[in-house]
Amino acid sequence: MPKTKVVLAYSGGLDTSCILKWLLEKNYQVICYIANIGQDEDFEAARSKALKVGASKVVVDDVRKTFVENFVWPAIQAGLIYESRYLLGTSLARPCISQGLIKCAQENNAEYISHGATGKGNDQIRFELSSYYLWPEVKVMFLPLTV
Repeated sequence: MPKTKVVLAYSGGLDTSCILKWLLEKNYQVICYIANIGQDEDFEAARSKALKVGASKVVVDDVRKTFVENFVWPAIQAGLIYESRYLLGTSLARPCISQGLIKCAQENNAEYISHGATGKGNDQIRFELSSYYLWPEVKVMFLPLTV
């Protein structure tokens, strides 16, 4: 019987690496999805780490153009600045990442998606609501790592 597939929004950090290991221990086949939105990241190191932990596949998706054109520029045009000085880069990135995450899950016939956002935090809400909007039937596998 084939294992159930999960696509994990993976950063290569401690939280997502622990979630990857936990999912593997629960006998899921895990595909790690890494979105390149323009951050200063060693994507090859993250890919290598995910594979060493046991991911069946790692997808590094270059979404920089989409992020800038569909999220950053409209936000700048609308004057979206928090407390008169902060751009909303992180909050804008989560729906963009979710688009790629959902696309990856659908292309790989995954039943679940997962992420490492803090339980009940803003990022959890951003990831999950944008994912449900894009694919209402998606199931989210969530492991809160906070105490």
